[in-house]
Amino acid sequence: MKPVSIRLFVKLGCPWCDEAIEWLDRRGIRYELLDVIRNAAARAEMRELTGQTKAPSMDVDGHILADFGADELEAWWRQMDYEPRV
Repeated sequence: MKPVSIRLFVKLGCPWCDEAIEWLDRRGIRYELLDVIRNAAARAEMRELTGQTKAPSMDVDGHILADFGADELEAWWRQMDYEPRV
């Protein structure tokens, strides 16, 4: 299944966030990058979606993955049966 909307909530400079960005980029997956430090609305939305303030967090077509590393992202991506969206 190809996702329609991929939004990645990050804190720039965060090593886990950098890993998530690199993981998505290596696979050619397009996403909207939301900096929760500079963007108060994005920060509030991330907190509402995840119940926390930890990044990275991701919203893929309404499915939420919060506070994860690259290994967890890969396992979740496979479990959700997503394909890269290019």
